[in-house]
Amino acid sequence: MSSAIPVVKNWKETNRLYKEQRKKWREERLAKRLKKEEAKKELQKEVSKPVKQHFEKKDISTVSIAVPGSILDNAQSPELRTYLAGQIARAACIYKIDEIIVFDDKGEVTENEKKKVRNDDTLGERRIGCLQLARILQYLECPQYLRKYFFPIHKDLQYAGILNPLDAPHHLRQQDVSLYREGIVTNKPVKTGSGSHVNVGLLNDVCVDKVLTAGLRVTVKIPGDQPNPKKLKGFIVPPDIPKSDTGIYWGYNVRLANNLTEVLTQCPYKDGYDLTIGTSDKGNCIDEVESKSIEYHHALIIFGGLSGLEAAVESDPNLDTDDPSLVFDKYWNMCPQQGSRTIRTEEAILITLAELRTKLSPKVSPLPNAQFNSFVNN
Repeated sequence: MSSAIPVVKNWKETNRLYKEQRKKWREERLAKRLKKEEAKKELQKEVSKPVKQHFEKKDISTVSIAVPGSILDNAQSPELRTYLAGQIARAACIYKIDEIIVFDDKGEVTENEKKKVRNDDTLGERRIGCLQLARILQYLECPQYLRKYFFPIHKDLQYAGILNPLDAPHHLRQQDVSLYREGIVTNKPVKTGSGSHVNVGLLNDVCVDKVLTAGLRVTVKIPGDQPNPKKLKGFIVPPDIPKSDTGIYWGYNVRLANNLTEVLTQCPYKDGYDLTIGTSDKGNCIDEVESKSIEYHHALIIFGGLSGLEAAVESDPNLDTDDPSLVFDKYWNMCPQQGSRTIRTEEAILITLAELRTKLSPKVSPLPNAQFNSFVNN
């Protein structure tokens, strides 16, 4: 009997200590839960701030080029058609083109040409050359980590693997540090009104301040010096903000047009194009234009196809003139005294953009000396 009493006393002491420990654990869990809820409230306050506080809209000068889709018809194989489109994308990126318009210079589709027309779910009914050129241009402009989401397997992209990459500033690697990134809104579940998650090519998604539809491509501003790299916060901004805010080139938009009239009139900018330039060997000599003598806000440079701009003007039912020089503000010969009988369109684009780089002067040029490497790595 005497040996049983200390056993009972030990059990009671152990039970008391266990209850005290369990009470302490409950208090610690409660403190952690309260701390987590406070952190969520702070995050909610942060993401509920108006977007206008995170960027300042600035006006910028832009350069657009218009290229006929018929130039792909002159290529001898599917591989060459693809590579030709890639050359145009490379030229546009090198010279920081903001918009590429792919237009139809063949006129209305006749009954005999029905086989050359395709009805695309996203791009509409167009001639095959226009559709393929536009799709390849869009594919190359898209950052590499987003392509699988926006470009399913398609015949037009069958030989996209042979194309040279644009390596544009917004084509960021995972290890690159950048204030802005392109991303896609994911369908990852979030609490109602808590914003959205965006895949921007990093190890973890970024939580943004807006509730958006999954599958949407967006531009995200990701402020630096965030305490937790696994839970980054960002803000949705318009796609032209990186260029206007930092001066860095941020890719081009692609637009389709049924004819030359739509190229000139369906301008995405508020006041339209204030400078239109037609290119032809029948135009005025570019050498007579003084350096930096032509100012522009939104410039548009139009290139002809195999038959030149003259054929595009003639096939447009909305134009009543046979003189292309009357359609554009400037009508220039970009390569006088050429040695070849013909200059291919992809060659003309490079020649023209190189010549106009010294002739044109933008009215609004934010941070003209911004460099790609310094922007990405800082």
